[in-house]
Amino acid sequence: MSLHAAAPAPVTPTHCPYCSLQCGMGLRVADGADGGLDVVARDFPVNRGALCGKGSTAPALLARALRLTRPLVRRAHGGLEPADWDEALALVAERLGSVRREHGADAVGVFGGGGLTNEKAYALGKFARTVLGTSQIDYNGRFCMSSAAAAHQRAFGLDRGLPFPLADVARTGCVILAGSNLAETMPPALRHLRELRANGGRLIVVDPRRTRTAEEADLHLAPRPGTDLALALGLLHLAVARGHADEAFIRERTTGWEAARAAVMAHWPELVERITGVPVPQLRAAVEMFCGAPDGMVLTARGSEQHASGTDTVGAWINFCLATGRAGRPLSGYGCLTGQGNGQGGREHGQKADQLPGYRKLTDPAARAHVAGVWGVDADALPGPGRSAYELLDALGGEVRALLVMGSNPVVSAPRAAHVESRIRALDFLVVADVVRSETAELADVVLPVTQWAEETGTLTNLEGRVLLRRAAVPPPAGVRSDLAVLNSLAERLGCEATAKKFPVDPEEVFAELRLASAGGAADYSGISYARIEAEDGVFWPCPAEGHPGTPRLFLDRFATADGRARFVEVGHRAPQEETDAEYPVVLTTGRVLAQYQSGAQTRRVPALDAAAPGPYVELHPRLAARIGVAEGEAVTVVSRRGRATAPARVSAAIRSDTVFMPFHWPGEGRANNVTNPVLDPVSKMPGFKACAVRVERAAPDG
Repeated sequence: MSLHAAAPAPVTPTHCPYCSLQCGMGLRVADGADGGLDVVARDFPVNRGALCGKGSTAPALLARALRLTRPLVRRAHGGLEPADWDEALALVAERLGSVRREHGADAVGVFGGGGLTNEKAYALGKFARTVLGTSQIDYNGRFCMSSAAAAHQRAFGLDRGLPFPLADVARTGCVILAGSNLAETMPPALRHLRELRANGGRLIVVDPRRTRTAEEADLHLAPRPGTDLALALGLLHLAVARGHADEAFIRERTTGWEAARAAVMAHWPELVERITGVPVPQLRAAVEMFCGAPDGMVLTARGSEQHASGTDTVGAWINFCLATGRAGRPLSGYGCLTGQGNGQGGREHGQKADQLPGYRKLTDPAARAHVAGVWGVDADALPGPGRSAYELLDALGGEVRALLVMGSNPVVSAPRAAHVESRIRALDFLVVADVVRSETAELADVVLPVTQWAEETGTLTNLEGRVLLRRAAVPPPAGVRSDLAVLNSLAERLGCEATAKKFPVDPEEVFAELRLASAGGAADYSGISYARIEAEDGVFWPCPAEGHPGTPRLFLDRFATADGRARFVEVGHRAPQEETDAEYPVVLTTGRVLAQYQSGAQTRRVPALDAAAPGPYVELHPRLAARIGVAEGEAVTVVSRRGRATAPARVSAAIRSDTVFMPFHWPGEGRANNVTNPVLDPVSKMPGFKACAVRVERAAPDG
C-alpha cells in the first residue's frame, strides 16, 4: 500500500488589504489546528508576486485576540460592555431615529472610509441619502486624493488617479515624482522606477527629505514644505524660456494657454529659488532632464497635494505636462498615486458630500434623476451637497448631533486632532462599525464588529482605475457581520420598505445595482462583472458595455471635456496659509513609515509591524538638534498654534534644517495631528496637513 501526502489546501486569489496598489496575493488555509492563513505569491501585473511587510503579515489581524467579535454598548456606568446584535442595532436605530425627529435629518452625519469596498461605499451613500435623508456624509479620502481629483476634473474633465497602467512608468523617458516616498508607502511599486532607470529613463524626486525613494533618483529637489506650487511654476517658466513648449500640441489639444503662460512667466528662476530653496542650476537640470526625454510623466502624492493650495499645485504640474506635450499620448501624462486601498473607487460611488454613483454631481438634475430611478425614490427627495470631511467633523456636537462611522479613525487621522476628538465627545450619539477597537471606537456609544478583507468578497478600484475582485478566503468569526448586513438591518429598523431588495447583503447583488447606477456616468462600470474581473485580472473603467474592452489608457484621442481639449488653469504662487515667524520658526511636515499604515489602527496590532515601527518620532537636522540641545533618542516637543506632540528625536542630515518630520500613525502624546493645520483648500476642501509653522523644544522632564 502506498502512502500519499494530503493535497495542499486550495489557494484563494485575492488582494492585499492596504494601499492603492492592491497587490495580488493568494491565501491558503495553513496546516495546523489554528486554521490560520498563509500568504502565497501571486503573479499580478501591479506587483508581480512581490509584497511588502504589511501585505505579507496581513493575516495576523484575523486573529480573534486582535479584533472585535461582539457588539459593544456603553452602559450607564460609562464603560463599553458586550451586547448582542439585536440590542445594539435596536439602540442605534432608536437613537439615530430620535435625533432625526428632534433635530432634522441633517443632524445625523455619516463618515466613511477609503478602504471600504465599492459595494460598501455605494450602499453607505445610498443609506445616508435615502434612509437617513441626510446631506451630511463624507469620508476620509477627502484627506488623501481630493486635491488631485479636483485638478483632474478642472483640466481633463475626468478624475482617475493614473490615466495609464502602472507598468507604463518603466517605459517612459523621465518621471518627476513629487511628494511621494513610495519606497516606504508602496514598496512593490519601486520596481517600476528601478526598471525605468534600467531602461535608460531618468527619475527626478521632489521631497524636502532625502528619503529611500530620493536615494533612487537621478536628481533630488528638496523644496521647503508648502512651496511645491512655486516649484512647478518655476519649472514651466524655464521650459517655456528654453524653447520646450510643444506649440503644436498646445494649439491642437488644449485651451487656456495664453492666460496660464502669462501667469507662469511671473515666476522666474531666481524668485523660485528664494521661495523654494531649490538652487537655480537644479531647476535647469530638472527641466533639461524632463524635456530632453522623448516622453515623460509627472506623478504626485500627498506631499504635493495636502496643502491649502493643493488643487492649484496639481494644476501647475498638469500645466507643465500639457505645455511640454507630455499628456494625451502613450507613455506620457500626469498621474496621482492614490493612497488608500479603495481611494479611487471610494470617491466614485457616492460617499462624498457632493457626489452620486458613477462620479455624478449631486447638483446635476439629470444625474439625480438617473440615480433616483435606480434607487426607486423621488429625485426631489435626495438631499443636496453637504459638508466636506473636516467641516463635518468640526460641526459635531453642534448642528450634527449623531454620527455613524464606517472604516475610519478620525481621532488619529484628522487634522487638529485634539479639537476633532473634543467634537466627537460632544456628540449626543456615536456608532462605529470597525474591525478593531480603534481610538474612535473607544469614544462610541455603540461599536459594531464587522468583517474584514479575507472574510468578505467585494470589488475595489486601484490607483490605475483597474476594478479588482477581493475574494473571501475564510468565514468570519461567530458574532461578526458584514457592513452590508449592518446597513440592511439598520434600514429595516429605520422603516425602509422592501429592505432586502433595496439593501441586499450579497455583494454581487450590490455590484449589479452599482453598475446600473454608474451607467452613463464618468466612472461607468456598467460593462464590468465579477466574472469579467476574474477572467481578465481586473477591468479598467470606463467600461460602458459588456463587450467593451475597458480603458487602460485615457485621453489618447480626446480629453473628457465638452470640446475634447485639456484645459490649462491660470495659477500663481501664494504663500502658505501659515508662515514661520519668530515664535514658530520651523515647518512641520508629516507622512507614513514602511511598517505602519494610515492611523495605525490595524498595523499597530500586528506584532511584526509594531516591532519594526513601535512608536512616533521627530526627525530633525543636526543643526536644529544642536540649537535646541537634544541628542538622538531624547524626547522633543513640537508645538504649533493648535497643540503639541512629543516623541523621541531622530537626528538626520537627510532633512532640511528648517523642517521637521513626524509620522502620523500613533495616538497619545505623539499624535502628530495634534499639531497640523485644518486650513482648507478652497476647491477640494483638503486640509493643509503637509506644512505648518511650529517650534521644536526639549521635552519637559515629565514628558
